[in-house]
Amino acid sequence: MQHIFLFLATILLYSSCAAPRPYNRVESTAAFHNPGDDALITQSLFNDKNATISEENIQKILEGTYKLPPQLRVAVVRLENTAQQRYFRNDEQYLKTQQSYLDLFSEKFSQSPRVTRFSIVPDLLLSKPLSFTNIREAAVRMQADIVVVYSITSDLYSKYKLFSKPDIKAFATTQLIILDVRTGLIPFSTIVTKDTLSQKTKEEVDHSEAASRIQNEAVLLTIQDIGQRITDFLNKD
Repeated sequence: MQHIFLFLATILLYSSCAAPRPYNRVESTAAFHNPGDDALITQSLFNDKNATISEENIQKILEGTYKLPPQLRVAVVRLENTAQQRYFRNDEQYLKTQQSYLDLFSEKFSQSPRVTRFSIVPDLLLSKPLSFTNIREAAVRMQADIVVVYSITSDLYSKYKLFSKPDIKAFATTQLIILDVRTGLIPFSTIVTKDTLSQKTKEEVDHSEAASRIQNEAVLLTIQDIGQRITDFLNKD
């Protein structure tokens, strides 16, 4: 009997020593989410062969400081659909409308005392396909400090496209960025959408003429808004 007792005691002692440590879910999760400073990722680990900025320069850009020059020579580029440009190139109203947009941008920029010159980048200086590189190079040739690049889209809301409805409601979206020529950085960007509701006037020949006018009004509202944002940005920078 004594031998049996000693045998069982030995088995119990061995089992208690060899038992695996209970799994601590909290401890395991904490270790996974807190790997320590040695595992902290501070730069891209992806091998991107199409990258145009080196990893070293990415770190410098993100960690560096930036400020626009106190005096600014401004150049403007409009991104326009090529097919649309060809279709409307001889349309008097279309050309006048595009000029009204540029005039309003010029007016808004002139409200900042920092702007010393406002000019349009001619299409002749812009090679195709258009890119930030050739926009920047064109601005350099014009001795511009910043380039304002913008695009405009506008249309009628679908429920107001039927001729039977007296009301015409249009919307416009203007996207704009400011590109610093010296650094290639973009210190300012915005997207503004506005809409307007109106009706055909007695002077307008047909529905399409009224729709064009109302779309134009929506575009001008977006430029007014963006112009104020730019003025505030330049005055605070």
